[in-house]
Amino acid sequence: MRKYNQIDKITNENGDKKMENNNSTPKYLRPKELADFLGIGLSTVWLYSKQGKIQKRKISSRVTIFNVEDAEKALNLVWLDMI
Repeated sequence: MRKYNQIDKITNENGDKKMENNNSTPKYLRPKELADFLGIGLSTVWLYSKQGKIQKRKISSRVTIFNVEDAEKALNLVWLDMI
């Protein structure tokens, strides 16, 4: 499992290796990773998916992923409705 702030080794055009901090937001995450990333429970991810508040994408019979940007936007709307 890839961590969000994982440091990657990158080779530049001269062949020199350097370390780069990869703190960018991931495009897709599995349900557990999305729950951790957003600070919500795993059951909440599945509930919001079932309610249609966030969209899931099945990439195989056993693997579901979520678009992080879409989930963040949808959850911002959910949280604003609660205020």
